[in-house]
Amino acid sequence: MSKRIVVFIDGSNFYHSIKLSFNKTNVDITKFITYLSQDNNLIVIKYYSAAINQFDDLEEYKKQQKYFDYLNKVKRLDLYLGRLEKRPNSHKVEKGVDVKLAIDLLSLAYHDIYDIAIIISNDSDFVPAIKEIQNLGKQAYNVSFPATKCYHLNKVCDKTIKINNIDNFLKL
Repeated sequence: MSKRIVVFIDGSNFYHSIKLSFNKTNVDITKFITYLSQDNNLIVIKYYSAAINQFDDLEEYKKQQKYFDYLNKVKRLDLYLGRLEKRPNSHKVEKGVDVKLAIDLLSLAYHDIYDIAIIISNDSDFVPAIKEIQNLGKQAYNVSFPATKCYHLNKVCDKTIKINNIDNFLKL
């Protein structure tokens, strides 16, 4: 029996995980999500990120905007953009991204939109939200990459999908 799937992508986490693991970032999201969802009913892909300020780094901003344009063309993909805030040490922190992902994870579960949540992140802050959706009878799968494994997510999720090679998912 086909299960309804929603994929939740922590964009920055995903980018850094594949870059650290494979030294490549040109993943074809459609191919990748098709592999993850198998023969199940993909409802929507929820992608969360934060936009780079063009005045901070124009070249990186242009690259990111090109990527966001690409994502906006992917069928059934909803792109949510939080914001980047500068810290005193010039480090930038995403704001509103993880909270929005957790809220959507819970809200869509409460409204019975999916049976399985596939979470692409290695952020253990999502553990309480995952436990709550499991209490609602939903399953949570975590996607794991070689360089960025997350013990806490792997432990709480119903299944861990290990990605050891992305060559089949690269854009041509």
